Amino acid sequence: ISAKYHNEPCVKYIGPNGSGHYVKMVHNGIEYSDMQLIAESYMLLKHFLGMDNIEISNIFKKWNKGELRSYLIEITGNILCKQDSEGKFIVDYILDSASSKGTGAWTAKSALELCMPTSIITESVFSRYLSAFKVNRMLASTILLGPKKSTVTEFQKEKFIEDIRKALYLGKIIAYAQGFALMKKASEHYQWNLNFSNIAKIFREGCIIRADFLNYIVSEYSANNDLLDLLFTVSLKDIINLYQHSLRNVIVTATNQGISIP
Repeated sequence: ISAKYHNEPCVKYIGPNGSGHYVKMVHNGIEYSDMQLIAESYMLLKHFLGMDNIEISNIFKKWNKGELRSYLIEITGNILCKQDSEGKFIVDYILDSASSKGTGAWTAKSALELCMPTSIITESVFSRYLSAFKVNRMLASTILLGPKKSTVTEFQKEKFIEDIRKALYLGKIIAYAQGFALMKKASEHYQWNLNFSNIAKIFREGCIIRADFLNYIVSEYSANNDLLDLLFTVSLKDIINLYQHSLRNVIVTATNQGISIP
């Protein structure tokens, strides 16, 4: 019945006393982060680089053939090129105001209670709340003027697209690392004895945050279930060291251009 990853069922016994519900909650918190990072990448491609929906769709489809391959990257590429019967893009009709069911807020609240810095997850929750203030944002855009947008050459454009890709990948890694760190803290606090390799395994298929790099997480936790932090592991530290310049450049550029990427 369950989803399968290479014929391995994506279902495991998680632990006692509601621990399975907690893991699903954190999964959703990571999902908030994943979607926020993708949305910010889209904003930079569209509003800074001036790309149209087809161009951005093709970029996400290209990214999904590499290390960013994941369910959310895949459907983003597909959604952006979807058109109605009149040839108009569906994405342009969608109101930029998101509701929520509470799991992101619960994740953030639990992190605060356990004194865990899940900054990407928490900021993603706030961004979703901020999106609901549509009237305020529309009014602010007419009163609070941001910086003048600068232009980029074709060479700079291609280089910055690659910076966005690297920043997105690194952001996703950090979000997943924060989520697993929170589960580790909760496991210790509530004495659940969670198996993090098994948790990463069941995330690999049949769930929204499934992504190829979960295999790195499976491998690292299989070797040591008591990791201090995923960001320090052999599988991920080299990526972080190589990609951090791109992440910093994207943050600085977005800030200077008045594009919100919390």
